Amino acid sequence: MKLTLLGTGDAPGTPVIGCSCPQCEYARTNHVQRLRTSLLVQHQGAHILIDTSPDLRQQLLLNGSPKIDAVIWTHGHYDHFMGFGDFYRVQKMPDVYAAPEVLAYCGNIFKFLPFRRCPVEPYHSFDISGLSVTLVEVNHPPAYTCGVVISDGETRIGYTADTRADIPAASLQAFTGVDLLFIDALVPPQFNIPKHMNYREACEVAGRIGASEFRCVHMSHHVAWDLPNTGKDGETFCFGTG
Repeated sequence: MKLTLLGTGDAPGTPVIGCSCPQCEYARTNHVQRLRTSLLVQHQGAHILIDTSPDLRQQLLLNGSPKIDAVIWTHGHYDHFMGFGDFYRVQKMPDVYAAPEVLAYCGNIFKFLPFRRCPVEPYHSFDISGLSVTLVEVNHPPAYTCGVVISDGETRIGYTADTRADIPAASLQAFTGVDLLFIDALVPPQFNIPKHMNYREACEVAGRIGASEFRCVHMSHHVAWDLPNTGKDGETFCFGTG
């Protein structure tokens, strides 16, 4: 199993248009960026996307233009699903998996596109290309939002790009002991955002669930580039031989 961070940014991305803060200036000077958060999972020749960001076209071009076999939507916020339209006239529309209400909302936006909708209930595992996938509820009010746990039978990956720290107990249990966790860290420790975690909270949650390794994602331009455990666009992780 191979995982690639296609993006690690929040809704505006970094650099932010028109912003001259230190992080945005660093991004421009050093030709780096944080595209909107999305994760590519490769296993046994299949390519699975968790979330389809508005930067999807650029993300796929930067990563070898893989044919996407399946998509998982976590929730109905624009920066997590609106890139789905970039598949139009490019490839066969991939199957989409999501919690029923997420699929209903996002699917209605793209009702003009022919794709197979696969509603799945949280906490009930399903299979995609030999991977066991489980949606778990997180807390990102007012939008109903899920995180994802993926396993190839040996390695377990957790992903929650949008949530507060008060994740439901059943979901924390599902995340417990993952080999790698991708977790929302929107702002530095001195900030508090009602719908998200800051960097300190993200690190604390990762420690509480005993993740072997973690990367912060969904970071705003307020987050410094050199903080430990912050994900980088294009960063890859390989497990096993799949």
